[in-house]
Amino acid sequence: MAVEQQPALSEAQLRFIDENPFVGVATTLRPGGSPHSTVVWVDVEDGVVSFNTEEGRAKPRHLDEDPWVALLVLDPSDPYKWVSVTGTAEITTEGAKEQIDKLAKKYLGKDTYPGHDPEKKRLKVLIRPAYVDSSGFDG
Repeated sequence: MAVEQQPALSEAQLRFIDENPFVGVATTLRPGGSPHSTVVWVDVEDGVVSFNTEEGRAKPRHLDEDPWVALLVLDPSDPYKWVSVTGTAEITTEGAKEQIDKLAKKYLGKDTYPGHDPEKKRLKVLIRPAYVDSSGFDG
């Protein structure tokens, strides 16, 4: 199994993340430095990998303290085909509500996200890659 490391995602890696309803595992760092991993829905917009979360959750709190994040997306039918993106996070509310609805369509087949709490802000976490690792991709 060849593992390739590069600073940017290839078109094939971006399509793998964008076109498949594969969940990702996002890892942030707690204030003491220990890792915190959670399952997230993943998106690609203008060549940038991102995920969506909600204000008040651990991920955005951790990223406010330390912007480093790692995201692993794995093909559940082929555990040797995966993409891992490690980089710094940028959190924005811009387009976050629209993104969670887009992700609800991708993952649930629903036009709007059924778990939306209007009292809480949706957040889009954009990942600026410093490292990209993958397996199962040619070139």
